[in-house]
Amino acid sequence: MFTPLVKIRDLKVYYGEDNPVRAVDGVSLDIYPGETLGLVGESGCGKSTLGRAILRLCEPTAGEVHFDGKSIFDLSPQEMKEIRREMQIVFQDPYASLNPRRTVGQIIGLPLALQGVPQREIRERVKALLPKVGLQESHIDRFPHQFSGGQRQRIGIARALAVGPRFIVADEPVSSLDVSIQAQIIILLQQLQREMGLTYLFITHDLSVVNYVSDRIAVMYLGRIVELASTKAIFANPHHPYTQALLSAIPRLDGRRRRQRIILRGSVPSPVNPPSGCRFRTRCFHPAKGDACLVEPPLVAIDDGHYVACHYALPSKQWISA
Repeated sequence: MFTPLVKIRDLKVYYGEDNPVRAVDGVSLDIYPGETLGLVGESGCGKSTLGRAILRLCEPTAGEVHFDGKSIFDLSPQEMKEIRREMQIVFQDPYASLNPRRTVGQIIGLPLALQGVPQREIRERVKALLPKVGLQESHIDRFPHQFSGGQRQRIGIARALAVGPRFIVADEPVSSLDVSIQAQIIILLQQLQREMGLTYLFITHDLSVVNYVSDRIAVMYLGRIVELASTKAIFANPHHPYTQALLSAIPRLDGRRRRQRIILRGSVPSPVNPPSGCRFRTRCFHPAKGDACLVEPPLVAIDDGHYVACHYALPSKQWISA
């Protein structure tokens, strides 16, 4: 097995002191060089907070993140500045994430300027980068309002690539785009990954998208990972009831239907006061659920590379009808 490029151990991010919001509550993951790890779950489950904490864009409450063998929480400001060349982010909103008062060249070149690259060299590097993301060199002096949403997201991708990173957190990078434009951006990200040897954490709530882009998938619920496996294993044989419910909502293009559409009852509990034991137990439909669910289930291996946090997890090989 390869050595992880990013190693996350028991990461926690709490907001507030009295009755804190437990946005991320004990997540452990390994992300390997060259792979795309999809991170999925309902809105508010902590996906984006986890991505930002990995990059230290928000400070964690506890836990560890190692990048290429180094703990990023032990780094000095100068060392953290250097490692930011290796770790970047593509934001969800291509409108809010670009400064409307700066030109494309200034936006993409800002990370290079922060790293001390001379201004003349910055301009040349930006001009060379623009065609790689599907833009033209002549766009360098234009402003964000002169571009469509898809083009603005290409600018955001170029900004992330400017310093030559190895790891990128793609935080819902296509969720605000039209479906046809989504496909273009996904193809671009995959092409850049092949050409530049990038590693992605791809955050999304859209399982159809994550099925297409990911090598492995981590399913997150209320601040914790409840299932982790290869994309093929997740879609063919989901074990956690929450994963099964998410997959049941996906329409099939070949006309076949899943055996059952699972409607989760009740609302997502508050991360301020999550249920004791299994956090999914208040919405769980598993027929065998019982007193064991009052104890928190660990994330354990049930197969090679397939991990589930459920006391009653059972294979569901017949999940998709023939």
